[in-house]
Amino acid sequence: MKRRIASWENGHSTPDDFYGPLLSEAFAASAAELGLSFGEPKDAPVLDAAYPASPDDAIQTVSQLWRADLNQYDPLLTADPSEPAWSEASLRWLVAPEPGVPRPRSEGIRVGLGDVAAVKTTADMFARLDDQFGGEHARHSVLQYLNNDVAPLLRGRFTEQVGRALFSTVAEATLLAGWMSYDACHHGLAQRYFLQALRLAQDANDRRLAGSILSAMSHQATFLGRYTQAATLARAALMGISPVATPTLRAQFHAMEARALARTGDVAACQAALSAAMKALEGRNRDDEPEWITYFDGAELAAEAAHCFRDVNSARQAVAYAENAMSGTHVRSDFFATMVLADAHLRAGDVEEACRVALDALDLGEQLKSARCVSYLAEFRQSLVAAGDSTDVKAFIEQVREHRLWVASDDLVGA
Repeated sequence: MKRRIASWENGHSTPDDFYGPLLSEAFAASAAELGLSFGEPKDAPVLDAAYPASPDDAIQTVSQLWRADLNQYDPLLTADPSEPAWSEASLRWLVAPEPGVPRPRSEGIRVGLGDVAAVKTTADMFARLDDQFGGEHARHSVLQYLNNDVAPLLRGRFTEQVGRALFSTVAEATLLAGWMSYDACHHGLAQRYFLQALRLAQDANDRRLAGSILSAMSHQATFLGRYTQAATLARAALMGISPVATPTLRAQFHAMEARALARTGDVAACQAALSAAMKALEGRNRDDEPEWITYFDGAELAAEAAHCFRDVNSARQAVAYAENAMSGTHVRSDFFATMVLADAHLRAGDVEEACRVALDALDLGEQLKSARCVSYLAEFRQSLVAAGDSTDVKAFIEQVREHRLWVASDDLVGA
């Protein structure tokens, strides 16, 4: 940043469309008064959590978000999520007319299906990194790719067929940016990415992906304690893709509903949703599922069930499901499942086993850069304090006090 300022002061460059509006706001002066050529401060990054009104609005807004995030625009990184935005987006998607057509363009670079395939392959690579190392590991790199390589494609020349494929693929990549931002606990930013991804999926006429984006919103809402809203979002996902739903998608959406209901304490409704999820998954056929949902298998559903039974204080059932939730291939998911297992053992009164399992989780999560993982550990630590200062607890703390995630969780527990 110091180099940028020096360059501006020496006349070697001028503030661009991102920094220019910020300088206008800081000096309470117009672009003309400062001798700059960008637009007025209204061009500053969009902070409203609003559902775009058109495909062009979605392109403009998501491009602006990528650029502002890449430049670490603090009001965006620290923005709070908006509960009304969840309701507005789900309703507008459910009642939307025929999808807006990504209109063929006559300007910009020529975009073909090969370009779309390149975006898909690159996003898949970033998704694997996210799964193995956490959302904070490569989030900046994802933003660089989206801003530098993908944004020009959205402004390029493409046919309607290519436009549909492009919008769907970019929606999936933006969903990934949302998940990574959520994992980093930039919750307002994550919500905004989810909203833009939903609009892009709508215009691609990709109902299945749109439902999965609503499911992601439900997941985040549960994490943030907005349980009623989370259950509503999961139900909207189920309703909205009903004609094209697959067994795995239905299972995931029912599981998200169950997670939210467990937190409200509605045991009967939670168990009903879980039963529906398990029944749906029995009918899955991997060959008929979208590629991006095939990860949701029996182990993933067991992990969701373990969360549910832990949250309704059925510790033994939580232990049983958590023990079957280890995939062996998804590092972060396995960390979460292991921490839930440790927490369930603790709630069942087995402190020694809880500490042993938590140590396994910390070893597993040593490579993860994830604020969500830190929050799971902090929650376990708070429960551990309530369990008393036993010999097992003291020995465990002595073993783990230098683990990276343990150190990172100190601030959350006031250590």
